Amino acid sequence: MPTAPISLSGLLPMIHHYIDLKKGDYIFREGDLANELYIVCSGKVQLSKITPEGRELSLRICDKEDLFGEVIPFQSFTKCALSAKMMEDGRLAVIPQQTLEEKLTIDHSFALEFMQWMNLQFRRTQTKIRDLILHGKKGALYSTLIRLANSYGVETENGILIDLPLTNQELANFCGSAREVINRLLKGLKEDEIISVNKGKITIHNLQYLKDEIHCEGCPIDICNIN
Repeated sequence: MPTAPISLSGLLPMIHHYIDLKKGDYIFREGDLANELYIVCSGKVQLSKITPEGRELSLRICDKEDLFGEVIPFQSFTKCALSAKMMEDGRLAVIPQQTLEEKLTIDHSFALEFMQWMNLQFRRTQTKIRDLILHGKKGALYSTLIRLANSYGVETENGILIDLPLTNQELANFCGSAREVINRLLKGLKEDEIISVNKGKITIHNLQYLKDEIHCEGCPIDICNIN
């Protein structure tokens, strides 16, 4: 599992309150005012963007203890560039922007950690967009499978089990593609015995094949993941 460059202990004193949400609930949407950070206490959160064509592009899954939000410290009236939606029932801790700014002002060590965290989020998003642009629909799927393996992969005797059930539509959202395209690509991978699927969970039998097909650059797991 990838590690975060920011310590949870530094965030806990800043928590203002908690919110309980149901699967499908939005925490924020594109265009909303960005004035809070969130820590996932339980459940999973999907960060996504709507393309000009109206298609949902999923960029990140946030798990327990992950930090997310669109806040830009010391800037007022920043709007969210992404939407955040609950993938399952869960609880979030809320950190107001003002509290974050006060902490950054007095704690230089935390300020450095926070800048490193923001840089990491930028690099993760940048590489995902790069894969979508450079490698087309097939490459986007292969890249997504590699990232999922890095985030949720479990070594088994048959290969790497992605221990996260996903529908073909959810996979398509990560690839910025139509479900029918992903259906066809997955079928080809299954016929070639590169992957297999059981109850919505994918097992990758030949990870190197996927890497070779997209000329994988061997990015660190902290960058090449879906979280």
